[in-house]
Amino acid sequence: MSNIPADLKYTAEHEWVAAADAEGTVRLGITDFAQDALGDVVYVQMPEAGSSITANDVVGEVESTKSVSDIYAPVSGEVVAVNDALESDPALINSDPYGEGWLLEVKLSDPGALETLLSAPEYEQQVG
Repeated sequence: MSNIPADLKYTAEHEWVAAADAEGTVRLGITDFAQDALGDVVYVQMPEAGSSITANDVVGEVESTKSVSDIYAPVSGEVVAVNDALESDPALINSDPYGEGWLLEVKLSDPGALETLLSAPEYEQQVG
């Protein structure tokens, strides 16, 4: 069974979003289920800090020894940080998808957008 933290929100495309901080910024990444399906991650391409992303648009890709998969934006907003550690160690996505393997931090253009994402039980039903 995949690890599905209860305090996160999820998408049908296997991205996770952590709750917004006081400034309306969220952290996001790919789920344990997704990294397991991908296999060993060898490369990650993401948008640069300062760029705008739109929910459901492709914002990057994760390349593994098995395949290349698109990363879809779970929310709209401005990218305020990118996990630079993934450039030198993309396998962090495999070893710690909800911690050191995060992808982006995004300042939400619509804080209410988190309400449209899946809860942990809803996501678990989808992958279970």
